[in-house]
Amino acid sequence: MSEVAGYEAARTASGRPVSLVELIDQLLADGVVIEGQLVLAVADIDLVQLDLGVLLAAVTEAPAR
Repeated sequence: MSEVAGYEAARTASGRPVSLVELIDQLLADGVVIEGQLVLAVADIDLVQLDLGVLLAAVTEAPAR
């Protein structure tokens, strides 16, 4: 993979480039949690505070008996 617009391709620990499909496949296989916090404030007064959390994981179907 080449560098595009200042972004470098993701690489494994061995230095091999990783495609986007491989990266997403690995993340879904293991699962990933994304957390964040958003605060809307005016004049240093917090008006809205949102705590966000997302769990991404693949679901496999159980084999039929």
